[in-house]
Amino acid sequence: MSFPWAEEYRPSNGFMRWMDDRLPLPRLVFNAVGGGYPVPRNLNHFWNFGVLAGVALTIQIITGIILAMHYAPAATMAFDSVEHIMRNVNQGWLLRYAHSNGASFFFIVTYIHIFRGLYYGSYKAPREMVWLLGLVIFLLMMATAFMGYVLPWGQMSFWGAQVITGLFAAIPLVGEPIQQWLLGGFAPDNAALNRFFSLHYLLPFVIAGVIILHIWALHIPGSGNPTGVDVKTPQDTVPFHPYYTAKDGFGVGIFLIALALLMFFAPNLLGHPDNYIPANPLSTPTHITPEWYFWPFYAILRAFTVDFILPAKLWGVIAMFASILLLFFLPWLDKSPVRSGSYRPLFRMFFVILLFDVFILGWMGGLPAEEPFVMISQTATIYYFAHFLIILPLVSAIERPLPLPRSISESVLHGEKAEAAPLGVQPAPAE
Repeated sequence: MSFPWAEEYRPSNGFMRWMDDRLPLPRLVFNAVGGGYPVPRNLNHFWNFGVLAGVALTIQIITGIILAMHYAPAATMAFDSVEHIMRNVNQGWLLRYAHSNGASFFFIVTYIHIFRGLYYGSYKAPREMVWLLGLVIFLLMMATAFMGYVLPWGQMSFWGAQVITGLFAAIPLVGEPIQQWLLGGFAPDNAALNRFFSLHYLLPFVIAGVIILHIWALHIPGSGNPTGVDVKTPQDTVPFHPYYTAKDGFGVGIFLIALALLMFFAPNLLGHPDNYIPANPLSTPTHITPEWYFWPFYAILRAFTVDFILPAKLWGVIAMFASILLLFFLPWLDKSPVRSGSYRPLFRMFFVILLFDVFILGWMGGLPAEEPFVMISQTATIYYFAHFLIILPLVSAIERPLPLPRSISESVLHGEKAEAAPLGVQPAPAE
């Protein structure tokens, strides 16, 4: 399909022509995020969040590299080195708050990005690989964030590492050796801190590499859109630049303003006060909790309280990992031919329930493991798995979707005949 508006990349001077012949990087950028990339003309602001996730990762890498220049990954020095960064390094407090709050914002935009994909069917053919690579990115993010949470070496850092690595001890026979192998000892100490620091520094670059694959996989079938209707004619699309670079630029501005407000006015709002207490292996906090973005999974982990064939702790570990792994099978669990939830009324109702359910799980994950919070977590966990394994396949089988628009242009222009008519067909004059 040819696009009349699409401009072929033409180097502007001799050097760029020489470069284009030998390393066509500018051409690649032009065809990937410039005027040579056709994008559906009806993308809403929920499509901004992929770019915002990329901006958040860039902030994390830049601030993380500078912070690593002043951080000491040793059990006797880690906490003091963080305080040194905050108090003595020029603008160190700004870098540290940008990094810690930037992690929260990274997860915020990623969660919105995931739920946008769930609602608009971005996991359906032909974009299954885009979805699968996105989930790989999410798992790498979780691993990176966990190891980063350990590095300040406060009370929550130490005991969080003890609890999370202790999950592997629930595996029969080999669990405890695996935990000791991960920690490099019997409890979090120098060995664990060094390897967590090394991996925390490395994994963001691995994430960046998988993001390149994610974008590459997206460009093969092209971007989805809120209607779920495929591009049929060139009039269904616009060039990525300048239309969506401007739209994404607006989103980036809002993102940076929100991050700045949190950094300057409430920098510790999303953290835990106990992490300003140096790590003490002899003093267990009353309520050990991970960072807020892990709370839904933490609630699932704690929802299992009764031994049944396997120990309850092992059931919790299995369920926690299964809550993410089942998303890899989503393209084959939802068999509806309609992608967008906007045209699936029954699906839309259960999607709202799922949103509420995940919110409840997150809320319970941040509260103590006592009644009635455990019972609420158990109910929400049951619904979470039932939604994907039972409800979604049934809905896709029995639902009667609403009529889809004939084209993206028709949906955008509300049926204006001149724009929605196929190419070469002259619309009838209005009466």
